[in-house]
Amino acid sequence: MGVIEKRAKQKEAFRREILDSAREIFISDGYDGFSMRKLAGKIDYSPTTIYLYFKNKDDLLFAICEEFFATFFAELNHIRSVSQDPIEILRQAFLYLMNFGLKNPNQYKLIFFTKSVYGTREELVEKESMARNTYFVFREIVGDCIKTGKLREIKPDVIVDTLAVASHGVIAKKIYCADFLKERSDTVANTLVDLLLRGLQKHNCASAGKPKAN
Repeated sequence: MGVIEKRAKQKEAFRREILDSAREIFISDGYDGFSMRKLAGKIDYSPTTIYLYFKNKDDLLFAICEEFFATFFAELNHIRSVSQDPIEILRQAFLYLMNFGLKNPNQYKLIFFTKSVYGTREELVEKESMARNTYFVFREIVGDCIKTGKLREIKPDVIVDTLAVASHGVIAKKIYCADFLKERSDTVANTLVDLLLRGLQKHNCASAGKPKAN
């Protein structure tokens, strides 16, 4: 390995250390309790060194969020590549989001319940980011369900918002209710997904497979 490659690898490793430590502080102390000085003390470097990589705590939070959305984006594309059923694709995408939150409630809280580093939705869709790309893919998945007649003709953005609010509610229950056990939370998540998608389906799709009354 040459000197340039070795130096680049060291810089990336240090950037990784900064992000991992910053995530821990954000999760434990919250956005308001985070400071660059506190981060510097945790990794035993001066704040000045950190500023060479990230200009402020919003920049750090943005990078942390982008890592999650990059992973979510890749998972959405994987789900689309292995299934041809629009509803099943949407179901798996929705479950992935909720399962991530159930397994990582504090990180989910950091990404979705803390200060938005993306601004309003209008600002989100105007500026290139992995969050924007992920939002577009999720909206396309919803749109495919509508185009193929699987879901009622409701604006895709409204359906995306509805599913997001439902997911946030389950994860908030997980975060703030100590008696919300893992076994129960998994059951609630799966039941919620099935009920929501059934409610959003067109009547003829939702009724498919039901026995006819004599």
